[in-house]
Amino acid sequence: MRERWLAGQSTYDGDMLAEDVVVETPFAPPGRPTRTEGRERVLGQTRAGRASFPVRFDDCRHVVIHETADPDVIIVEYELVGTHTVTGTQASAPFIGVLRTRDGLLAGWREYQHTMAIAAALTAT
Repeated sequence: MRERWLAGQSTYDGDMLAEDVVVETPFAPPGRPTRTEGRERVLGQTRAGRASFPVRFDDCRHVVIHETADPDVIIVEYELVGTHTVTGTQASAPFIGVLRTRDGLLAGWREYQHTMAIAAALTAT
C-alpha cells in the first residue's frame, strides 16, 4: 500500500482484496462512507477518492507494525506526508490501521484517521 500511495495510485488493486473485503473508516468526514463492503465497491470508491483528492503523497513514515494474538490481524501505525497539488502546502497526518487477512488477501481494513489534521491541510493556503 505504501508503494502505491507514493506512486500516486489508489490504495488497492483487485489482486490484493478478498471478494468480500470490508473497509471501515469510523472517523470519516461527514458525507463519506464509514463502511464499504465488497471488492468492486471498495475499488470503485478508492479509485474515485484518489482521483479527486488534491494531495500528492510524498512520504509514509514512522511505520510501526504490531502483531496481535490473531495471526491474521496486524495493527499498523503510520504518518502520511503530502503536498496539496494546488497550493503547494505540505502537511502530515497520523493514521492507525487494523488489517485482517484471509488466504493471503486483505479481508478487512479499519482505518483511524486524524481528520482534523487532514481538514486543516486541505484548507491551508
